[in-house]
Amino acid sequence: MSDKKKKKLTPTQQEYQNFANKREPKRPIVRNCILAFLIGGSICLLGQLISMFYMTYFDFTEKTAGDPTVATLIFLSALFTGLGIYDHFAQWAGAGTLVPVTGFANSVASAAIEHRTEGFVLGVGGNMFKLAGSVIVFGVFSAFVIAIIKVVIMQFMGGF
Repeated sequence: MSDKKKKKLTPTQQEYQNFANKREPKRPIVRNCILAFLIGGSICLLGQLISMFYMTYFDFTEKTAGDPTVATLIFLSALFTGLGIYDHFAQWAGAGTLVPVTGFANSVASAAIEHRTEGFVLGVGGNMFKLAGSVIVFGVFSAFVIAIIKVVIMQFMGGF
């Protein structure tokens, strides 16, 4: 809490603030960062293994193996979310499960599962895309901006 806000507190509020700060559990920040790094890296390693699997057994190239790899990771994340496994794993692993594409898939699947009693269209579809919609719009807008920048650069460079 900033000093300006502390000055506005009454003595009773300041006393309670001190009381609460003493009893607040200390967060193991270093442990959480290491765990997030290891778990996020392990999920990425799993993605690399899946990609190698597609390249070895299904004759994909390095470029073309990316799409089925991401689809497989999304499928596994949604499946484990539906079975209730992903949430327990994410509680233990922390932020390491949120960063890769599996975290996004978990968020969308969780929203769909949570609102299934409201019906498929308004419940599942509507609430699932509340989260996904903003991400999709940001992705499309970013791609548009990058494409415009590329076209402008290509015009000045004489076209590659």
